Amino acid sequence: MSVTDLAGPFGISQTPSPDPRLTNEDLAPASRRNWRAYDLFAMWMSDVHNLGNYTFAAGLLVLGMNAWQIFSSLLVGFALIYVGMNLMGRIGQRTGVPFPVVSRISFGVWGANVPALIRAVIAIMWYGIQTYLASVAVDILLLTAWPGLTSWTHHSFIGLNALGWISFLTLWVVQALIISRGMESVRKFQDFCGPAIWIVMIALAGWILVKAHWHIPLATSPTSVSTGEQVRQWFGAIGLILATYGTLMLNFGDFSRFAPDERTVRRGNFWGLPINSTAFALVSVIVTAGSIKVFGKAITDPAELIAKVHHPVVMVIGALTFAIATMGVNIVANFVSPAYDLANVWPQKITFRVGGLISTAAALLVTPWNLFSNPTVVNYFLGGLGAFLGPLFGIIMVDYYLVKRGRIDVAQLFRADADSPYYYHKGVNPKAIGAFVPTAAISATLALVPAFSDVAPYSWFIGTATAALLYLVVARNDRAPAEPEPAAQAS
Repeated sequence: MSVTDLAGPFGISQTPSPDPRLTNEDLAPASRRNWRAYDLFAMWMSDVHNLGNYTFAAGLLVLGMNAWQIFSSLLVGFALIYVGMNLMGRIGQRTGVPFPVVSRISFGVWGANVPALIRAVIAIMWYGIQTYLASVAVDILLLTAWPGLTSWTHHSFIGLNALGWISFLTLWVVQALIISRGMESVRKFQDFCGPAIWIVMIALAGWILVKAHWHIPLATSPTSVSTGEQVRQWFGAIGLILATYGTLMLNFGDFSRFAPDERTVRRGNFWGLPINSTAFALVSVIVTAGSIKVFGKAITDPAELIAKVHHPVVMVIGALTFAIATMGVNIVANFVSPAYDLANVWPQKITFRVGGLISTAAALLVTPWNLFSNPTVVNYFLGGLGAFLGPLFGIIMVDYYLVKRGRIDVAQLFRADADSPYYYHKGVNPKAIGAFVPTAAISATLALVPAFSDVAPYSWFIGTATAALLYLVVARNDRAPAEPEPAAQAS
């Protein structure tokens, strides 16, 4: 890699001058590398500890897998994600730039807006939906604690009742205040909210164990299915967990760019992914299995389970904790990316903070409660866009590791001159676009067409693999000569 002088503001030297259309303080290589392994570990706790992942793990139990099968499948899945995150994390840490600038390496200085805007649209939509889902959990627990609030649910405006508006806007404003202060504020917030949910989860697991007289069967499932179906579900769970985390795998460099060295990135990922993430899933399954024994049915919503404690203080604490946890995953997975992605579109006017505020405003204006209640939007629009992320990841990985062989001239990523190696053809790499379009179409077809439902869980993996292979073929003549790569330096 040609990043040999990290002391310069753009990675190798202070010449040539960056094009103002391509840079601002937030897109330039990180000058402050103060993220520790714990910060990345806490980031993963923030991303994993949420209602969606709890419900996903608990749902596998209801579908017919037992606790140990779920544990083993998710362990394999998170181990694969760990490898992918390390690969993308290395790029972010070595170059010091966020995802949209990394995309310039493969797609060109202007073509990078294609992957950046695809990622931004998905993140903004899910930012709103996740905020709404957190507000629903708060509503349920508030209504259980204070039934008199039911009168606030009788009338609605644009599809949401008064109590729902209060809960949603409260969470929306708190998140906006956190993210408006920049990435350092994000780091401090996730350091707190990441571990917070573990306190509630451990307490919930202890409570359900006491109610179940300390005996919860983990080798059985409430649904009886054949061995062949269990095997299919086992592999399907791996595929789905890869697709779920494929979004953040694409832009993990947004976080690893602040790490002082690659060892820090690997350590944070190790404790946060195969260790913590699998443990959280296992506790979720144990609690769900316990609910079957205690209440006679599987309760896959932790908010509903906390409500059965019938103690106002417990329910309020539970509501606040799950709200904090959801805000944590929202900020990590759905805010940071569009903030950088929008800044990349117009760096002279849009900073990270401005991009973040645009994202939060857009997440409100799309009325996410209406989006979530419309299966067509969630399954076909967001699902179709999500299927595009695998091919993007495959192209970027092959281009960096096998075509460019890790040697990147970071300064040239901020130049729009025809002699820049990342200018390609009018600022766009036609080979990357040519590999992306057909493989994205294949991935989206597999994910959305009912006839391919059996392979739908593997659409991200198939899209990644086909795009990587196709790009390797079309770009094989562009491969850099093999040379030893210099050791990374911390700045």
